[in-house]
Amino acid sequence: MGIRVIKTAIAALAALYTAYYLGLDTPLSAGLLAILGVEVTRMKGLKSALVRFTASVLGLFFASLLFTLFGFHIWTISLFILLVFPILSRVQLKDGIVTSSVIVFHVFARESVTTDLIGNEIMLLLTGLGWATIINFLYMPKEDKNLALLRKQTEQSFADIFQLMGQTLRNPALVWSGEELLQANKAIEQGLKRAEMNQENRLWGQDRTAWNYYPIYFEMRRQQLESIQQMLLQLSYVYDSLPQGELVADQFDILADNVKSEVYEGAVERKLPELEEQFKAMPLPKSRQEFEVRAAILQLMHELARYLNIAKRLKKQRSD
Repeated sequence: MGIRVIKTAIAALAALYTAYYLGLDTPLSAGLLAILGVEVTRMKGLKSALVRFTASVLGLFFASLLFTLFGFHIWTISLFILLVFPILSRVQLKDGIVTSSVIVFHVFARESVTTDLIGNEIMLLLTGLGWATIINFLYMPKEDKNLALLRKQTEQSFADIFQLMGQTLRNPALVWSGEELLQANKAIEQGLKRAEMNQENRLWGQDRTAWNYYPIYFEMRRQQLESIQQMLLQLSYVYDSLPQGELVADQFDILADNVKSEVYEGAVERKLPELEEQFKAMPLPKSRQEFEVRAAILQLMHELARYLNIAKRLKKQRSD
């Protein structure tokens, strides 16, 4: 049983008891509105309540006008749907169409438009959506532990990938499943989703740097994973072991350790230009095969530089 189910049950129960206590007509409607109003985050809950309330009030206004002009007929309901639903969608209130329909059908069932009835419908909205909003704000599970775990999983997957890339440069015959890529992608996608939820649950009382940390972190990893995929594409063309590959493999070994660092280390970035100069001083390729492999290694280094640039932009810099 999820926390949202429990919150929905509490909100519906509170709305029903409140509606009964206030003597509202069809208190069950308040319970239904509460069920519709419970959301997964505080921000979504607040936005949902405002959208549903606004859409319901507008729907109630248009429905009252149509019922007064044309009477309480089945086709009047169809006319209401044809006219009002597009308007609500146009003004970004489409999420409130269902709650608006609940209120309108209630008015239709009473076959009258009076001040007392309209007041009753407004109170049903305030009771149902009000309790949903209160329950949303009272408790939301914290995502800090989950986010820290997803970060650890992402970094471990990256470290495993770099180690395997180094091994492949030393031994091109090595075959690996690529499972680490799938694990990294899954952790990053979950991290982005949970980071967004964490932001929407922290509306106040939190330092903005901490508030933004995980969204920036997992976005950085997402971009870096795309760069890793490009590196793997170049690595697939390295089908022979060369001294240049051995030197680049050493840099991937360093990255496997640095990927878990809180700050941007920069050791590999500083080493890459040195390696390029060192490669230029080496003898020219003796065969087409060697030329192709060395070209792939060079492209791999350029993509590695792009990977490091992403980290340099988004990670904290080491203070010397």
